[in-house]
Amino acid sequence: MPEILKADRDNSEETVLSRAAEILTAGGVIAYPTETFYGLGADATNEQAIKKIYNLKGRNFHNPISVIIDCREKLYPLVSEVPASALKLMKAFWPGALTIVFKASAGVSPLLTAGTGKIGIRISSHPAARALAARLGHPVTATSANLSHAPECSAADEVVKQIGDKLDAIVDLGNTAGGRGSTIIDVTSNPPKILREGVIDHHSIERHINI
Repeated sequence: MPEILKADRDNSEETVLSRAAEILTAGGVIAYPTETFYGLGADATNEQAIKKIYNLKGRNFHNPISVIIDCREKLYPLVSEVPASALKLMKAFWPGALTIVFKASAGVSPLLTAGTGKIGIRISSHPAARALAARLGHPVTATSANLSHAPECSAADEVVKQIGDKLDAIVDLGNTAGGRGSTIIDVTSNPPKILREGVIDHHSIERHINI
């Protein structure tokens, strides 16, 4: 069973997140809450840890894995360019449930891009997700904490039932919003293309950029 990291009388949220960051630093895989569902977290600069994510989910290596960063400054080492459309979207929707797909920099693992040369990135509006990335000091993988083609999980006990025996830890900070996942938009094309409509609908995006 995974280590259950839960804020309570004996452990503050700070303590929980620090322990989770230690596990990530050591190459472990955790589940943690985001503004939509629980995500699978690994150090996105550690290829062995990324491989664990694919194996754990039963995920095809041709399917990219997006990441969460804690602040905009962390974006620039990961991407080769930031189009004007991306700047407008970041200003409007970050932190939030918008994953923006950029051209990846040379230093980004092809395991994250699945050989596409593109990387999906967001700054989560969930404070714990951002804090986890900040404590780790690297981007954190943000694929949903479930088996491929299985339902996403909005509660820690749902994660335990699906994949608990495969995880090093679960950061249990209560239920997430559920419903729909993050919206994914690719800004490497002109006009940008919505790849998945999630929490943020296309009308909201159209108010800020032409698509």
